[in-house]
Amino acid sequence: MAHVANAVRGRFDRLRVWAPIAVLAALCILISLFSPNFLTISNLLRLLNSAAIPTVLAMGMTFIILMGSIDLSLEGIVAITAVLVSLLVANDVSSIEIGLWAVPLAVLLGGLVGFANGLLHVRLGTPSFMTTLGVGFAGVGVATAVLQGVTVRINDQTFRGLSLGRFLTVPAAVWVAIGAIAVAFIIQERTRVGRWIYAIGTDETTSQQVGIPTQRSRIIAFSIAGLFYGLGGVLSAAQFGQGNALIGSGRLFTTVTAVVVGGTALSGGAGSVLSSVIGVLIVVVTANGMVLMGVPPFVQQGVQGVLIIAAVALAIDRSRLDIVK
Repeated sequence: MAHVANAVRGRFDRLRVWAPIAVLAALCILISLFSPNFLTISNLLRLLNSAAIPTVLAMGMTFIILMGSIDLSLEGIVAITAVLVSLLVANDVSSIEIGLWAVPLAVLLGGLVGFANGLLHVRLGTPSFMTTLGVGFAGVGVATAVLQGVTVRINDQTFRGLSLGRFLTVPAAVWVAIGAIAVAFIIQERTRVGRWIYAIGTDETTSQQVGIPTQRSRIIAFSIAGLFYGLGGVLSAAQFGQGNALIGSGRLFTTVTAVVVGGTALSGGAGSVLSSVIGVLIVVVTANGMVLMGVPPFVQQGVQGVLIIAAVALAIDRSRLDIVK
């Protein structure tokens, strides 16, 4: 009986991996039946552009959720990095203007805040969601204090080209997102940190026993996530042409939804950055399809809520949980 149960579980796990791709394909077919404009080149490019920033953010969040943790500081990091980069390029508030050199500085700031997340989480022994929630609020608070409620208008068209520019007719932000996916995939598949993150998410106690530096790995993972959030903040500032303390609002829910919908289990140890890309596309295609079909905004939010509940119910491995709390 145990052999049969294991075989059934293995088959279910394989189906669960392919389920997000099947859902994405079904969504595309369904929406195209109701809206002929869905499969036009212009709309597909619009979809890719809409998916660019969520994809970059999802790359960072994936590593955290793979460990079985959660990072609620995303919106705060996006806010402070967007504000920093907007103040360092040509703008209507400050006289400082260092052009594209502002980009690596903002990304580095995101990484430093992520490092603080990991360090506080590990050294204080506090749950990741509480630690990162506090850091996230602090980030928004700092961004608000720096600008005193003012919105910085960006005048640097070269910087804005990071989002609005095009290469081979594809928006520049899409190429940046592809680069972020490549980097995240290499970290996941070709580095010890990537293997350690999976091991921690699967069984942290066993990981410690076999010599994996779990605390150091957690700090590194949060730092990596912060770098991706910082890049997301840069792209947000370039896209909207401004920096303000609320520029990251709503990004957290969309990012977590995408990662979980893509098949990364909140319990950790299962999923991948490529799965998260599929999850982002599912979320973006769903939102785009509802707009094309004239679905009211409040209904769209409800659909997103149902989507994440269904995804969590399907992705969680209950065999690894003694109790649900």
